[in-house]
Amino acid sequence: MKKPAIRRSGFATQRRGERGVTMVFVAVCMVAIIAMAALSIDVVTLYLSREETQRAADTAALAAAKIISISGITGTANPTTDTSQWQSICGSSTTASAYLAAVAGGQENSISGIAANSVTVTYSAQGSSSGVSDCSTLGQAFAINPTVIVQVTRNALPTLFSRIWSQSPNNVSATAVAEVFNPSNSGSIASGGQVIPVAPRCVKPWIIANLDSNASHSGSSFVNKLTGAITNAGIYPIDGGVIGEGLTLTSCTGANCTSLEGGSLTAGQYMPALVSTTATAVPTCASGVYESAIAGCDESTIYACGVTNGGQADLTFNPATDTRNAVQCATGLPTGQDTLNANSPTYNASSYPFQITAGSSNPIAPTNQLITTSNSIMTIPIYDNTALLPNGNSQPNVTIVGFLQVFVDDVHHHAGGNGTLNVTVLNVSGCGDSLTPPTAAEGNSPVPIRLITSQ
Repeated sequence: MKKPAIRRSGFATQRRGERGVTMVFVAVCMVAIIAMAALSIDVVTLYLSREETQRAADTAALAAAKIISISGITGTANPTTDTSQWQSICGSSTTASAYLAAVAGGQENSISGIAANSVTVTYSAQGSSSGVSDCSTLGQAFAINPTVIVQVTRNALPTLFSRIWSQSPNNVSATAVAEVFNPSNSGSIASGGQVIPVAPRCVKPWIIANLDSNASHSGSSFVNKLTGAITNAGIYPIDGGVIGEGLTLTSCTGANCTSLEGGSLTAGQYMPALVSTTATAVPTCASGVYESAIAGCDESTIYACGVTNGGQADLTFNPATDTRNAVQCATGLPTGQDTLNANSPTYNASSYPFQITAGSSNPIAPTNQLITTSNSIMTIPIYDNTALLPNGNSQPNVTIVGFLQVFVDDVHHHAGGNGTLNVTVLNVSGCGDSLTPPTAAEGNSPVPIRLITSQ
């Protein structure tokens, strides 16, 4: 056998010296890959925790704003005139209801499976970036447009691998700002001095005159139709204001309401609004478009606040029986309804702040549990009764000048009870005559809340 023409002298020997190098490279690369994977897991964990913290802050801010809205406190003229009442809602005490709602909302949203370590609540007037712990120290601008600032912090977040390199704890925090907006007299704080009207949804089809029927304010208006300001701002009976007073609302008499043509409603009287489309979320116990608008959520009927002839009445029928049936359907009356301040008389609530207790007919909350919303809370449009209703027009246009938010304490549920309602005033909202287009208000409150920024 001949020798190979080309001899690989020493090559094989050199290659044998490089054996195992690839394994070392792979091992080194695996360490780097595992380190990057571990770091990315911790980064994602911290990112998700930051999102959860922001969600907790948003929930906390909206919960506090909801308490301020439903309390009716925005119906007072100035925190300095009802200091003790403002303090009970949003004062510096840890027993203030807005603070308690914020803490509950912030801690119910877990962060990496654990509740927040701290929830800080402060308040400010519109346009202010910093807050104070006691809202009663703020002025009238806060009363019109209360702003809640909530910071949620979660300390010592658990991590998987980053603690190998550092023993410093990982902390996350988030801030949310929510506002409560009562358009009444908002021209005093708005740019250009214009009133900023709102158009709440799910308004009940009972149009009432801009006349307070309560004995303490007999003949007085609810709102100033030019500025939207509340005529009798304050809490009843603490300082004689409209918030918390009881009213009796009665429908027209006769086979229909055409007797109102050429005239106007008197204090405490209501006429049906024109409803053309069946409302949404209507219980099966309600029938017809008028009843469904009361028992369900009527988003189709438009009440353009502050716009001439922005609403329309319907005088073609007497709403008494339909009103009684629909209110019973919506609230559970005559038994099982939610109650307002159960430990004190309803229909002229004598204690403040308001507390709503779930009744046996409440579809969500257990009986006797405190709740922040109820089917018994309803919003009613107020029209300018200084303009007479036209003759020969059974479906006249009217000018809406505000909204009244009430708690329905009772409806005369016996046959022939002519649709009489006993209600307690929770909020008043005036819109004035501004040409500014109304801002839509989510939900049925004329004093809406919204999240205005997340930081």
